[in-house]
Amino acid sequence: MLKTNTLFILFLLIFFACNDKKEEKTIIVEEKAKTLDMIDIKAKKELRALVDYSTTSYFLYKGSPMGFEYELLKRFAESIEVNLKIIPVNDLTSIIDSLNEYKGDIIAANLTITKTRLEKVAFSKSLIRTKQVLVQRVKSENENFVEYLEDLIGKEVYVQKGSSFYKRIQNLSDEIGGDVIIKEVAGNITVEELIEKVAQKEIDFTIADEHVAKINKSFHRNIHIKNSISLDQQLAWAVRKESPDLLITLNHWLGKFKKTTAYRVIYLKYYGNTSLYKQRVNSNSFTSKSGQISPYDEVVKKHAIQVGWDWRLLISLIYQESQFDPESSSWLGAQGLMQLMPATAKEYGLDSSATPEQNISAGMNYLKWLDRQFEEKIEDPEERKKFILAAYNVGLGHVFDAIRLAKKYQLNPEIWKDNVAEMILKKSNPDYYKDNVVHYGYCRGREPFNYVNEILERYEHYLNITDLE
Repeated sequence: MLKTNTLFILFLLIFFACNDKKEEKTIIVEEKAKTLDMIDIKAKKELRALVDYSTTSYFLYKGSPMGFEYELLKRFAESIEVNLKIIPVNDLTSIIDSLNEYKGDIIAANLTITKTRLEKVAFSKSLIRTKQVLVQRVKSENENFVEYLEDLIGKEVYVQKGSSFYKRIQNLSDEIGGDVIIKEVAGNITVEELIEKVAQKEIDFTIADEHVAKINKSFHRNIHIKNSISLDQQLAWAVRKESPDLLITLNHWLGKFKKTTAYRVIYLKYYGNTSLYKQRVNSNSFTSKSGQISPYDEVVKKHAIQVGWDWRLLISLIYQESQFDPESSSWLGAQGLMQLMPATAKEYGLDSSATPEQNISAGMNYLKWLDRQFEEKIEDPEERKKFILAAYNVGLGHVFDAIRLAKKYQLNPEIWKDNVAEMILKKSNPDYYKDNVVHYGYCRGREPFNYVNEILERYEHYLNITDLE
């Protein structure tokens, strides 16, 4: 009996030990599954970028996404043949944590390379070399004007929480032999906003990178930015330490691209052309200022109920059609914001005297009619929108042809991406447009294919920005 019990106990110990090992192994597998490097990015065909939402890195102007980081990221994503997903961040204190929590694959946010940050992330090659400068009002407007850095002793300097500026002011206090009073502001208060507060006499001092300070001086003529408080520093992008292949690929691309004229043009566009910066930031077409994507936001919101779509998707469609120009017309005779063809416009009661609101209302009714044509063919209403957008561009017949081709070639006729979209592309190939299931012949399939992709991509940017605003 004793021997039997002993054997039973040994069995239980082995059983649970094995189970413990299995559980431990499972945990390791789950941890590995989180690690995203080039192989995973390529497999998902998507690069997720955490980007600073600011007047230079990423913003909306005249309905288009723009920004220094945004334009570079677009080119990098194209070079590795993946789609780009922008994840805007308006609180930079959490951006490194967000990266290490796998909420993005790369940080593109003008981060200064520091010793502390190097412990948490891997930095790319430097994009910009700059130095930190003291931002204050000119002497005639500032009784606390600082001529020499030691004059900062006892003065209040406002900086973003967790920024490299905070650490630099701490070190400066040691160097000048007295305490500078550091006033931390929330991470969602941008450097540009702090500079504006200095210009408007709400605060006396802040710190900025020199290239950012210079571009803002074009807008705030009363600021003084000549006092450097650091040596040259490097600004770079960052990836997780577990993404060595992504870092190698990124550095290889940056090394080549930074030598091109295209890079210089992009840099000057955002940091060199002060008049363009001033015009942009001061314009009602700048979403950060106006809070609007277009002059027609309210009208579209009012009429969006006719078709039941998110108003921002409809704004993206209108941008694609007319770039918000109510006088726009095409060589085929399409008119107005929604570029309705003459026959369609007439059917909805429009003539040459139609107002922008009437044009928008008619466009919504036409979209609603298109929706009914696909109702029985495409069950998922979100997926159906892609088919409707394609039909708005190229006509119902060609989209129906692509659906029939998808069925014939055993693709999913109710899914646009990689299925019906592939067949619309092939409608420019005689092997496909002469097929007996095709009723409407040749089609320049690249046009509706790009049309749908561009509207949906822009819609994502509109969601990003309006949610932050």
